[in-house]
Amino acid sequence: MKRLPFLLRPGWIALALVVVAFAYLCFTVLAPWQLGKNSRTNRENNQIAASLNAEPVAVTTLLPQQDSSAPDAQWRRVTATGHYVPTAQVLARLRVVGGTPAFEVLVPFTVDGGPVVLVDRGYVLPIQGSTVPEFAPVPSGTVTITARLRDSETAPADKPPLRQGGITQLYAIDTAEFSATTGVTVAGSYLQLVENQPGVLGVAELPHLDAGPFLSYGIQWIAFGIVAPIGLGYFVYSEIKARRRENAAATGAPSAPVTVEDKLADRYGRR
Repeated sequence: MKRLPFLLRPGWIALALVVVAFAYLCFTVLAPWQLGKNSRTNRENNQIAASLNAEPVAVTTLLPQQDSSAPDAQWRRVTATGHYVPTAQVLARLRVVGGTPAFEVLVPFTVDGGPVVLVDRGYVLPIQGSTVPEFAPVPSGTVTITARLRDSETAPADKPPLRQGGITQLYAIDTAEFSATTGVTVAGSYLQLVENQPGVLGVAELPHLDAGPFLSYGIQWIAFGIVAPIGLGYFVYSEIKARRRENAAATGAPSAPVTVEDKLADRYGRR
């Protein structure tokens, strides 16, 4: 224990605190963040793959009531018969389609014998960077549509809806925010029109089935969290060995052979 008081010096205490804090962040924040993204990506990929061959079902089987949502059925194709409510049409701004900025056009759809659902008609490209272009109105009367079921997004708290170009614009396809903004209550999940449907505009491609690098990133953060305390222990051990040699030299006692690790510790560990 006589060799350990140096650990109470400010430099060593600061180093230990940094290592402990870094390891804590690795295990509780950084690794779970990446592993969570990997789980969400795999879940979405599985849902997309399952939807490719599944036959469309009536939307009322998945959204039977006005307050319904269907997170386990995202990307599933559904059919709905009813009519659009064009007076509550809004835009989702700052969207990206194929690397290009775009607006997505959102409008409620009243399902016959079912809930009111929010429908994403597709995208339109802005004029001169931010001006809303002219686009076709929704058809009137009763129509039948086929669409993909989508989970509601979460609107950013610091970006409230705005009215620009004569139309209300949102920063996310958030069904709750849409209901609060327009006064038209819609279901918790929304519908994204597929090709050749009444009222459809530009249709974006389905996301690529790519798991991404999130799993490897999560494993790397776990490894960093393990290696950091081990590295701290190595430098403490090296410092103890270096001080032992100094004491042996001062008293004239024979010292242990100098190893490569000792040389590295003398050069780097005691700075």
